[in-house]
Amino acid sequence: MAHVDVRKRIPIVIVILLVVGGLVWWLTRPQEFLYAGTIEATEVNVSPAVSAQILSYDVKEGDEVKAGQVLVKLDGPDIRLSAQLAESDYRRGLPLVQNGSMTQAAFDQVKTQRELAALQVNWLTIAAPTSGVVLNKYHEAGEWVRPGVNLLTLGDPSRVWAFVYVEQPMLARLSLNQDIEGSLPEMPGRSFQGRISFIRSEAEFTPKNVQTRDERTRLVYGVKIEFPNPDRILKPGMTIEVKLPKL
Repeated sequence: MAHVDVRKRIPIVIVILLVVGGLVWWLTRPQEFLYAGTIEATEVNVSPAVSAQILSYDVKEGDEVKAGQVLVKLDGPDIRLSAQLAESDYRRGLPLVQNGSMTQAAFDQVKTQRELAALQVNWLTIAAPTSGVVLNKYHEAGEWVRPGVNLLTLGDPSRVWAFVYVEQPMLARLSLNQDIEGSLPEMPGRSFQGRISFIRSEAEFTPKNVQTRDERTRLVYGVKIEFPNPDRILKPGMTIEVKLPKL
């Protein structure tokens, strides 16, 4: 029978114990708690100022637009006709008020009608109130729309934000403009630098889609964290996890 040197086995056993011990520690170590929020972007709904038929959309969903760029054109023949009549009344009234055949008050009324009609004609061309990306388009050319109806929604993807919900003791460790680090679960190792821009002053019950240390029914405070997003990696609807100071 071959003789096995027990002394040679000891280092192997020690190595195995160290590996097993390290694995157990790794699996059972306390995990750092991360607060989760949903990425959102500032959105602007664009609506018409007059009732008219859509003549054309000059943009489509996903297009980037600049402030002042034409988005939608409306077809308002009645509005254009009223503007033409108002312009004619103004031109007829101008020499009359100059020679005294029309009172200044009457002419001022004609002038006001002309300016209002011209303004309504300008409203038939709808421009972007801000730069951004066309997120949604709600109607098609040929449809009739009225004031207050959303034609499309613009979003600013260059700067996004998320709300996380914290317990009252955590508020003492947070302040406006405080730097906060965030990360995406699907991009381990990549961090996103943000800052606290708003802290709600009133407590609320924890939203169902947010996790905290304790039961969901406890009262928490909403903390808004803004993230610069020049590369457009952070998109609305993504879940972002942030590190906050330890309690």
